[in-house]
Amino acid sequence: MPKPTQPSPRETVHTVTADSLVTVDFSPRFEGRSRSRPRRRPPGPYRRLFALPGARAFTAGNLLARLPMGMFSVSAVVMIAGSRGSYALAGAVTATGLAATGLAGPWIARLVDRYGQARVAVPATVTAVLGSLALLLCVRYGAPDWTLFAAYAATATTPNLGGMSRARWAHLLRDDPGALHTANSFEQAADELCFMLGPVLASFLTGTFFPEAGTLVGAVLLLTGALLFAAQRATEPPSRTGTAGARTPLRIGPLLVCFVATGAVFGSMEVVTIAYADAQGHRSAAGAVLALQAAGSCAAGLLYGALRPAGPAERRLPVCLLSMAALMSLPLLAARAVDSLWALAPALLVAGMATAPTMVTAMTLVQDRTPEGRLNEGMSLVVTALLTGIACGSALGGWAADHVSPTAAFVTPAAAAVAALAVHTASRIASPNSRRAH
Repeated sequence: MPKPTQPSPRETVHTVTADSLVTVDFSPRFEGRSRSRPRRRPPGPYRRLFALPGARAFTAGNLLARLPMGMFSVSAVVMIAGSRGSYALAGAVTATGLAATGLAGPWIARLVDRYGQARVAVPATVTAVLGSLALLLCVRYGAPDWTLFAAYAATATTPNLGGMSRARWAHLLRDDPGALHTANSFEQAADELCFMLGPVLASFLTGTFFPEAGTLVGAVLLLTGALLFAAQRATEPPSRTGTAGARTPLRIGPLLVCFVATGAVFGSMEVVTIAYADAQGHRSAAGAVLALQAAGSCAAGLLYGALRPAGPAERRLPVCLLSMAALMSLPLLAARAVDSLWALAPALLVAGMATAPTMVTAMTLVQDRTPEGRLNEGMSLVVTALLTGIACGSALGGWAADHVSPTAAFVTPAAAAVAALAVHTASRIASPNSRRAH
């Protein structure tokens, strides 16, 4: 009896049953279709964000230009104190630059809104870079002290590149609130990363090469990044030259007060932590401990951006402020209970996790309340409020560390966080119409 043969790959077997005729196709084409293909996972929110045309290009230039923001102050202090032998002079020069930035920032941003980012940011950046180079030369060749103040004040023309980046996202994602939330979270994490890596890079450059190296490298990075950012014209928001005369009021007054209190949290925590580490005999470790706070904020910001926002920003902000007020008490509890810098470190890491979600939500609310044609101006006012709060917080934290104790001084950032919550709560009670509107 001949053995049954298997059907060839191109043959078809017909099986007749009582009910129907079933055709089984053994061709390779059928076998290919019969396999179940694995489903592709949908791209994550950050991958979708940077899939937008031009997003990666303007982000790369912006990050390169923002990194020096954490370098210039440290570099200037090291450069001036090393040459003139006076930390008081170095601190006064940097404080003058900080005050000048707070005054000039909103005016530069207003010009950006009116004439466009590229037309204003490039000459403003060139002026700031020339001011940094002038400071370097004045220190190098022993110019009079007043020239240091004049040169460093010229750096106040540095445009708010973080605000301009947020304005681009707001323009690109104006019809997608969820993606805009992710973009704002990324920008806040980028701020934390730049201010965490900037001082480290500046310290490395000034200590490894020569005192002016940090300022020189920072100026090159700022100019290069700003030029790359400005070259991406396709993603630039349109200027509002035609509507410049319509001075639509900015409805962010109470928010600015809230940002002042939040800035006081940052400024006081930095000074108090340094004072506490000095009292513990570990002043050199203060920078690493503070970096943990920034790292916690950066990680929380990225995670917060990956989550879908629950409800409008107006409802989320009180929750974020309450969380920040609660977590800012952890450093105080750790310092009092254990009295060790190594116990303070994890407390700062956890406390930092509340700041990025708070800043992201507050920035979203600023975007909601600011007219589209004045967004850069609104963002710059926020930066001015933060700088004001940082200066006030540094002064209060330093006073508490000197006149009370470094341990008890941790009350200062906790009190500032409670003040931010109280200000926002009071503004909501005073303005029920805005609460219903959101």
